[in-house]
Amino acid sequence: MQHPAVPDLSHTHTRPIHWVATATALAGVVALSSVLQPDAATAAQSAGTETKTAPAHSTPPDPATVAFPLECGPVEAKVQKKASGDLDGDGRPETVAVVHCDAPMGTPPDGVYVLTRDTGGGKSRVVATLVDPKERRTVTDLSVRGGAVLATLLGYSSADVPSCCPDVTDHVKWQWKNGAFVRDTPSQARTV
Repeated sequence: MQHPAVPDLSHTHTRPIHWVATATALAGVVALSSVLQPDAATAAQSAGTETKTAPAHSTPPDPATVAFPLECGPVEAKVQKKASGDLDGDGRPETVAVVHCDAPMGTPPDGVYVLTRDTGGGKSRVVATLVDPKERRTVTDLSVRGGAVLATLLGYSSADVPSCCPDVTDHVKWQWKNGAFVRDTPSQARTV
């Protein structure tokens, strides 16, 4: 089944109630984001964790040097958030990047990607997609702690929910296990 390049926008005919709902949702997001802002230390491994001797390339991969698997048309992919730490226990840091198309209007969905460096040349590359933009999610919080990726995702309970007003919040965690990133949503972590 193919999806059209532009979503059906029939729900966008505005009425006063839409403006009230949008203003309320925006005020809620602004208030919530001011409370949930991570401090600068959450983007790196904590000092108490055991680390191995770092190889020559111990600096985290730079998302600015990577081509992300996004179809953005005439606009560029934009890195919204990033966090780094050793996710697979090899002593080298990986970078997790939240990226979306830099659209001039609306709220484009985010993709969450894990970057690493090639062992030989040190070139940065995408090795995993944790959240595909097709899932229509927005990431409001991102951190790497204790070898795990932690994020807060906003989404929609159904296709009938307007794009302006996500009504589902998930607090998720990904951890490297048996050669893959495994997603864990702690119980009670989803709110509607």
